[in-house]
Amino acid sequence: MDDHARWEAARLLLHDDTLNDRDRLAGLLVLLYAQPVARISRLTTDQVTLEHTRVRIHLGPAPITLPDPAADLTRQLLQTKRGHATTGAGQLSPWLFPGGQPGHPISATHLGQRLKTLGIRPGQARSTALFQLATELPAALLARMLGIHIDVAVAWQHASAGDWTTYAADVSRRQADEPNHQ
Repeated sequence: MDDHARWEAARLLLHDDTLNDRDRLAGLLVLLYAQPVARISRLTTDQVTLEHTRVRIHLGPAPITLPDPAADLTRQLLQTKRGHATTGAGQLSPWLFPGGQPGHPISATHLGQRLKTLGIRPGQARSTALFQLATELPAALLARMLGIHIDVAVAWQHASAGDWTTYAADVSRRQADEPNHQ
């Protein structure tokens, strides 16, 4: 998947509210945050934090703040908690993506098939996203945010010839522009 096709798919998922919200969020996690389908399928509601107007998700040790409309999708999923696994259940499912059996998450295979139905090939989309992110972020930050091993992040950064010095300069500029920064 080339980067242009990745962004086209992401735009579709962000804005087409005729699609299933769970599929939209799962696809966005693959396309924008390079998450493997197996990890997405096992995300719990405890890994999502609602803070005033922000929605944060823990994919690794450091939380990621989701931008709108991905944040809105996540809020809706937390509020509705629908799915086969929650039907008739005495308590709410802990899974962000509940499966067909009560108490179990959706299977990675089933979630992957759902994404393929939307035209998203999860393996290719994840590789494209990881390649792009590795060009923009330092390996240590990439590993913390995405929950990947530092050696994997370094390997992707080398493969992409990522130069994260531009990232460091951007962060420095943002900090200097903050009104309370001294």
